[in-house]
Formats: sequence, C-alpha cells, structure tokens
Amino acid sequence: MPRRAKPPVVKLTANFERNLADIERFLAEAEAPQAFDALLDELMDTVIPNLERFPGMGRPFLRRPTHSVEAANAVDALAAPLAALTADRDALREYVLKHYLLLYAAMGNTIHLLAIRHQRQLSFNFEKLWTD
Repeated sequence: MPRRAKPPVVKLTANFERNLADIERFLAEAEAPQAFDALLDELMDTVIPNLERFPGMGRPFLRRPTHSVEAANAVDALAAPLAALTADRDALREYVLKHYLLLYAAMGNTIHLLAIRHQRQLSFNFEKLWTD
C-alpha cells in the first residue's frame, strides 16, 4: 500500500496574530463582535483545511499588475526577502474570503499565514472625520 503524503503544516506568523487582534478591535468598535467569532470559525473550518489540501489555491500575489511607482517599489521590496527564502515567486499568494483578504506563503511543506485584513479596515471612516 503506497504511503500517503503528509499534509502541509499551517503556521500563523506573529504579524497574522497582530492582524487578528486588530480585526477583533475593529469589529468590537463596529459593534459586531460576533463577526470575529465567525471569522475564527471560517479560518478553522474552511480556510486552513482548504490550504492544507490545496496550498496553491490562492492567486499569486507578485503577478498582480502594479499601476503606480509606489506599488512597483513595494512589490520589489517584497520580492527581495522572498527570493532569499525560496526561488518560487508564486509562493506568496492571496486567498480572498467574503469579507477578508489573507496573504500567505506556501513554501515546501509549510504554509505561513502572513497577514489578514477586513475589507472595511482599508476604507475611510467619514463619520469620524467630521466629528473629531
């Protein structure tokens, strides 16, 4: 009987954990703390099992077109440290969830969860701009 390949190990980076804490605060301020519990459930029940089974499912992050000098410089700055870890430029990938964008690196038999953001964390809070 052939031996089954060992599934990849999913590891959370310190930055990913900080992002989760930021999301938890963001959702508490938005009076939606139950949404954080739903995110944790989605990560444990769907995202991590999907990545363990299909590590290359996310789209390659460094293949995204850049439309500004700033974005091109940021991609170049990101590519250099990645090249020191792996020759595979497609190792850095993004996983799009309904309300979140997750950045991960699939290297060898390890998947590193690097960053996660809620889609609304990147938008302006216009109400707060006018009341402060």
